[in-house]
Amino acid sequence: MPGPLPRALAAAALAACSVLPAVPARAAQAPVCASAKHPLLAKRLGHRIASALEGRTGTESVAVYDRKRGIRCGVLAGRRYDSASIVKATVLAALLRQAAEEHRPLGASETSLAARMITWSDNRAASALWRSVGPARITRFIQRAGMTRTALDPDGHWGLTQTTAADQITLLRRLTTHNRLLTDKARAYELGLMHQVIPAQRWGTTAGTPAGVTWHVKNGWLPRQGKDWRVHSIGAFTGHGENYLIAVLTQSTPTMAYGVETIESVARAVHGDLAPGTRAPLPGGLPDGTAETSDGSAPADA
Repeated sequence: MPGPLPRALAAAALAACSVLPAVPARAAQAPVCASAKHPLLAKRLGHRIASALEGRTGTESVAVYDRKRGIRCGVLAGRRYDSASIVKATVLAALLRQAAEEHRPLGASETSLAARMITWSDNRAASALWRSVGPARITRFIQRAGMTRTALDPDGHWGLTQTTAADQITLLRRLTTHNRLLTDKARAYELGLMHQVIPAQRWGTTAGTPAGVTWHVKNGWLPRQGKDWRVHSIGAFTGHGENYLIAVLTQSTPTMAYGVETIESVARAVHGDLAPGTRAPLPGGLPDGTAETSDGSAPADA
């Protein structure tokens, strides 16, 4: 278990925690957690996250934001990854912003495509909305949202959008609090779809969700050249007096299931510290018999 953070590093984390800064080196997987209101809880949570990551194969980035307690944590939170299917949450948010700017509700086709893209992670639906909204408008949304290290793939593969754990928390913050970029109705709509993800895709940051707390999740799972998995999960947890966000991105895990296991170890540590008590009946892990195939968010030869 890591020792106390150096004074300079702790001060830097507190000064810049609003953007969840990246730890500049892996540094024995030591997380940076900060909270003016709950410093002891933040320290304990940081140790638990470090323990969850200890000895894991691959590269992991973690970002956590607890609005109620003022806790922010980051482990390599500014490191860029291929987004895989978690970018679909950004695509939907950009679509909702477009509709608001045009002073109109979503059309029937858009509503159907959005539901399939989020709840089933349907790639044809995602591609259709990607073309409809357009890369320029999606980029503009990313910029306005403050996702400063997220960038679209120059070759047009939406699943190879580069993003970070910190930027995913920024998006989730936009979805879970009143703001000028997304209307309250739009936020509720997207979060509602993220709560309706099919059972086979409810793994990841949902593991260990407290009873009575509502989960909202989007996952991604993409091998490059048939191996070298990227497995990601972003989740918002609201209700029952709670409002906190978790993003875990992984790369170079030996299998998809291994990446899921890493993410869920972190998630259980976060849920357990922030909201101890009875757990929701979510089994966690991949369902029995799940084939380890790509989410299809990028071509196999890309």
